[in-house]
Amino acid sequence: MPDQRIHERPAASADWLRAARAARALSVATLAWLGVESTLGLAAGLAAHSVALIGWGLSALVEAAASLIVVWRFTGARTLSPSAETTARRAVAVSFWLLAPYLVCHVVHDLGEGQRAAPSALGIVVTTFSLVSMPVLGMAKRRLGRRLASAATSGEGTQNLLCGAMAAGVLVGLWLNTLGWWWVDPAVAVAVAAVAVREGRRAWRGHGCCH
Repeated sequence: MPDQRIHERPAASADWLRAARAARALSVATLAWLGVESTLGLAAGLAAHSVALIGWGLSALVEAAASLIVVWRFTGARTLSPSAETTARRAVAVSFWLLAPYLVCHVVHDLGEGQRAAPSALGIVVTTFSLVSMPVLGMAKRRLGRRLASAATSGEGTQNLLCGAMAAGVLVGLWLNTLGWWWVDPAVAVAVAAVAVREGRRAWRGHGCCH
């Protein structure tokens, strides 16, 4: 069955409006955590020379942009605006694409300089917390995205799921680096860049609200 897109004014039922308020509230809560996550992730990544950890910290900023977009989407008169959904959906798609070039360029730079990631206690703590919390947020937002027929909301949820997946990859990469498998760290970064490009394309086309 083809993916649904926003073409008509959404029905302003009580259930729909509750879902819209819930989506906005989750995005606001996510913003608060992402501020902490990004700061600690970047600090740990720079200290450990970890491409994946730095990229993960930067991805928190991209996620924050997506959260701000969803808050904007469901505030005031825009809540019932089809054009606001289209704008938000495309803005979320662009936020996916902002991450990929940085990750690839940083991998190339670090490989050229011969830099290797080192274990980081702070990085392990922060990524472990995100590994647990982000999938929960992501699934909740994707469910709300389906209820609201909002690809923007689903796209934000997908970014949260990617954050959780990348946290898992970073943790595995830091552990394997102690065994000499240094290449896992940049490989995780490149993989996340590829997924970000794919998900950005899906969000732009409006394919995020039904899957």
